[in-house]
Amino acid sequence: MLEQFLRYRQELLDWNTRMNLTAITGPEEVLIKHFLDSLSVLTVYDHPRTRLLDIGSGAGFPGLPLKIVRPQWQVVLVEATRKKVAFLQHMIETLHLKNVEAVHARAEDVGHKQEYRAAFDVVTARAVASLPALLEYAAPFCRVGGQIILLKKGALEDELAQGKRAASELGAILKADVAVTLPGLEDGRRLLVWEQQKLSPKQYPRSGAVMTKKPLGVGR
Repeated sequence: MLEQFLRYRQELLDWNTRMNLTAITGPEEVLIKHFLDSLSVLTVYDHPRTRLLDIGSGAGFPGLPLKIVRPQWQVVLVEATRKKVAFLQHMIETLHLKNVEAVHARAEDVGHKQEYRAAFDVVTARAVASLPALLEYAAPFCRVGGQIILLKKGALEDELAQGKRAASELGAILKADVAVTLPGLEDGRRLLVWEQQKLSPKQYPRSGAVMTKKPLGVGR
């Protein structure tokens, strides 16, 4: 397992010289801000048999580190940028990971496909999108009783209020807001844990353009 993480870091930094995978390039920074940050999900969710979908996976965070330490999990990584998907596929092969798939698509498109809709125990996202948008992307993938775990940082009070209103429309509710402390960092990292209490309405997720123009949870 340690060897897998070291190889992951090496490949990430090597590929990053040819394409923009991450702005975090220090070896120790990668361990803390990518790997440990991703694994913080296990402090709020750690079931032995899990089907996980990671939205906007980028260079694989948090989905791939979670797969490394929980090899029995089934993991789907959704990423819209083809070059990043190529990196994810390379890492899956290089690390000899099974039952993990990198999907080249936009989450708002995949979320309307029957085989993915309401099919996952847990949905994760560490993207920089707003909470209402992240929830709209995530909720349609989550089964009833499943969890959506969003990795965020910084001041979130106004955004969280909007997120709660959006979640209500999407069939979810906030269950936990957990502070995350990583070595040497004080940047207000948090895990926002939402429970999917009923199926998300069929019209969601909308297109990214519509989400931007008419965000859920705003102005109510």
